[in-house]
Amino acid sequence: MRVATTCAILASVSLAALGTAWGQSRAPAPAAPAAQPAAAQSRPAAPAATPAGAPTATPAAAAAPAANPGANCPGNPNALGVTRVVEVDTTGGPGFGWEHFKMHDFLRNGEVVLTFDDGPWPGNTPAVLKALADQCVKATFFPIGKHATYYPEILKEVAAAGHTIGSHTWAHKDLSSKAYATNLEEAKEEIEKGVSAVRMSLGAPEAPFFRFPALKHPPELVTYLGTRNIAIFSTDMDSFDFKMRKPDQVIKSVMTKLQKHGKGIVLMHDFQHATAQALPELLAQLKAGGYKIVHMKAKDTVKTIAKYDEEVAKDIKLPTVSDRPTSSVVRTISE
Repeated sequence: MRVATTCAILASVSLAALGTAWGQSRAPAPAAPAAQPAAAQSRPAAPAATPAGAPTATPAAAAAPAANPGANCPGNPNALGVTRVVEVDTTGGPGFGWEHFKMHDFLRNGEVVLTFDDGPWPGNTPAVLKALADQCVKATFFPIGKHATYYPEILKEVAAAGHTIGSHTWAHKDLSSKAYATNLEEAKEEIEKGVSAVRMSLGAPEAPFFRFPALKHPPELVTYLGTRNIAIFSTDMDSFDFKMRKPDQVIKSVMTKLQKHGKGIVLMHDFQHATAQALPELLAQLKAGGYKIVHMKAKDTVKTIAKYDEEVAKDIKLPTVSDRPTSSVVRTISE
């Protein structure tokens, strides 16, 4: 059963310095058991940890609901499904994710929000979408602006499947670097061009949801996003899947951290091949473990800024380039 709940949001945020990085250019991350700050272990309503060695054990307070959330899933009546849908009022730029923002702990014991960064990407994003569709699960995607302009047809598939789409900057730059610290306008441009690129690629406004690259949150930019009424997403647990090459490593990372914390916003990457391969089994283990999926939606859509729309348009195509979809330009006539 899906219940819409409006979250009352405040504008104040508190920050921490821990962040992950993107691809092979990321800084070394801490070992998985230490990924969650100690403060998060004292979160309100946090459940007792699941005993070690039992990756599919039901969380302490995650009893199965009376109705099966996947009962209406085509071809898979035992699907994981979505148990709850929440609506987020992004006024003032609220922060989510216990790793950095100790504010809005809205998840109940056993509840999970799945998020994916750095897409869209051929092969990987479609595989992620299929795994989610097979289990009738909804997630939140934070695409990179450039990637969105490279593969708008894939991003449109994400939207068509009913997932929530935010943004993740134009080119995945570290906005906490000295280069941006001395030039706030360039940092804003990196954010805004990402928003505009996603809007242009989708052909429709996206959610006012944003995730900083490497989870590095310069205070000035947090304040700026507040003025834009864009919510900022950190994470409750980072899979560190960008460091992994085997699907079982991704599964172990996510399940072990969920055992420890009992609930949370999970960060993964639809850019990563191992994650795309891991997702079917990961969803099966979430189902077996009694976890429940929460889908986040935004109350409003983000409004782009005209000058950044124009800059993105100049970057992605020349005036003579056709904007017809690939399917109408190239077709298979024999195999």
